[in-house]
Amino acid sequence: MAATTVEATKDNANNLGAGLGELSRRFIEEADHFGAHNYHPLDVVVSRAQGAWVWDVEGKKFLDMLSAYSAVNQGHCHPRMLETLQRQASRVTLTSRAFHNDQMGPWLRELTTLSGMQRALPMNTGAEAVETAIKAARKWGYVVKKVPEGQAEILVCSDNFHGRTTTVVGFSTEEKYKKNFGPFTPGFKVVPYGDANALAKAVTPNTVGFLFEPIQGEAGVIVPPAGWLSEVQEICRKNRVLMIDDEIQTGLGRTGKLFAYQYEDVKPDLLILGKALGGGFYPISAVVGSNEVLGLFEPGDHGSTFGGNPLGCALSRTAMDILVDEKLPERAFRLGEKFRAGLALLPKSVVTEVRGKGLLNAVEISKQARSARSYCVELQRRGILAKETRSTTIRFAPPLVIEEEALDWALAQIQDVIRD
Repeated sequence: MAATTVEATKDNANNLGAGLGELSRRFIEEADHFGAHNYHPLDVVVSRAQGAWVWDVEGKKFLDMLSAYSAVNQGHCHPRMLETLQRQASRVTLTSRAFHNDQMGPWLRELTTLSGMQRALPMNTGAEAVETAIKAARKWGYVVKKVPEGQAEILVCSDNFHGRTTTVVGFSTEEKYKKNFGPFTPGFKVVPYGDANALAKAVTPNTVGFLFEPIQGEAGVIVPPAGWLSEVQEICRKNRVLMIDDEIQTGLGRTGKLFAYQYEDVKPDLLILGKALGGGFYPISAVVGSNEVLGLFEPGDHGSTFGGNPLGCALSRTAMDILVDEKLPERAFRLGEKFRAGLALLPKSVVTEVRGKGLLNAVEISKQARSARSYCVELQRRGILAKETRSTTIRFAPPLVIEEEALDWALAQIQDVIRD
């Protein structure tokens, strides 16, 4: 990144200090008036993006340190993704699963090869993929494990985040996600995250699956103790319980490995993918796993009008190629090590902990300091877009294509803001 790029971004701070521009204000007021208030975004209106950078409607430039919650690992508007979009959109975009298309078969082959699995079931959003995995685990439990009908149980973790459907929020431990949305689906039991002993004690003959995140993103980038995944695998194998790994946010290079579970010598039975699987261009998700589990589905068991559509599959094929060709997992590992080393120098009176792997990182803000959001607002003034998760955590997760010079610049801004 040229020095002039950083200088131009520094100049934004002076303009931001003067408050919102009229155009930004109009778009924000419009969204506030006509939209449901189910988000609390920062006051920035993005109109253009490229790589790790975004521009607002007034032309101010910002470094994206959120990546649409890890959906744009490949960077904004990657030229290869754009080329695929234009080519495929001019041919055919949707057939439904009533017919075959010439993109889904190759996509299934390439995804299962990349993940080392046997079969894949395409959906659209991460939450849909989680629901699919739940259905797959339950059917396996009844058909293969011979659990009594209606008694299948899935173990989940405290502070989990697997989506926003009523089934999923029903087993959340975050009361805000559940309040006024019940009654909820039964069949789930919560165990403490990262506690293998608690998991072992919770397993019963009716347990069909253990659903977990290898790193909990929405909880504040919580990294489990080393060896936990190996213990989980041992417990699951011993008790004939499916190991269901939700890598919607951690997968596809984000944590410095292609999949976060690869930090240990394990292999889940079901792997849930989404977000970066579409390269930031199109929502596409999948559950990948074994013939023993996904081979149980029959026509009519499950479906999606848009699942496996040719446009999504074509884009996803290119998104996976970019990850491999540009060695983005390796890049995330190297830059993440450097970034966390810089974060570790922040004053302990303000930052009580630095957590993360690869380019999925967070700092925990002392409860005696300002709110995490107030720091995010100050970072925005300096040309950096980051977002709080919970009230005391700031997450930093830039696109994996971020230039090293840009990351160094961001780290300097973060250090200045925290120290000030």
